[in-house]
Amino acid sequence: MNRPSWLSVHQGTAPLLVSIPHTGTDLADIEAGLASPWLGRCDTDWWIETLYDFAAGLGATVVRTNISRTVIDVNRDPSGASLYPGQTTTTLCPTETFEGIPLYRDGFEPDADEIDRRRRTFFQPYHDALQVEIDRLRGLHENIVLYDCHSIRSVLPRLFEGRLPVFNLGTNDGVSADPALQQMVTEILADTGETFVVNGRFKGGWITRRYGRPENGVHALQMELSCRGYMREPEVPSEPDNWPMPYDGAYAAPIRATLTNILETATAWARG
Repeated sequence: MNRPSWLSVHQGTAPLLVSIPHTGTDLADIEAGLASPWLGRCDTDWWIETLYDFAAGLGATVVRTNISRTVIDVNRDPSGASLYPGQTTTTLCPTETFEGIPLYRDGFEPDADEIDRRRRTFFQPYHDALQVEIDRLRGLHENIVLYDCHSIRSVLPRLFEGRLPVFNLGTNDGVSADPALQQMVTEILADTGETFVVNGRFKGGWITRRYGRPENGVHALQMELSCRGYMREPEVPSEPDNWPMPYDGAYAAPIRATLTNILETATAWARG
């Protein structure tokens, strides 16, 4: 199968599909219209691909895009409809950072035709790859787990109040995964002693909602991590001299162990 160079797929045989949609830093062909390349990459889910690099060793299939979410967010409804009506959220092709800073120079914001071009060029191939791997794994297993990996700054007043819990598990209010699986993961989170919430501010994005169909053997979980859980997150707003902080494997080791436990548990559950 011919894939674009920015899309990577590692095929495993375990009943586990790991989606990594927001670690891309490739600004494709839009960089000239941005206020700055740093702003275009600011809201990347920094180092998540490194934090979860053990997944392939568990037999997981891993799908990842290297295209920045600033170009197009593959975890948003392709129609442009809000996933969180009434709350501030980012759009399919965002025009501001999470902190409310304009991403584009005046006159370079994407119009409807440009958004459609990006949807066809970057959004659809990612979802085509997810569907192909879901179908392949369902041909091997009665149940599979789709685990969608995310992270975000702990304090973002524009998007949520206060300080976000370290672990934010989303199952679209229990619709996208079997309750037993959700409970098993919740118990792992409770045992960490860290702050956590289930179906709180982040209930799951388009990937979780689109593909999570327990009745069809596909159980989708979204894990949104607060960045402080695995990196030395500054307490001040993002600036080029403080963000992102470098990845520190020793600092990330405790949360990495928890995430390994979660994926191992989910895989064992799917095997039944």
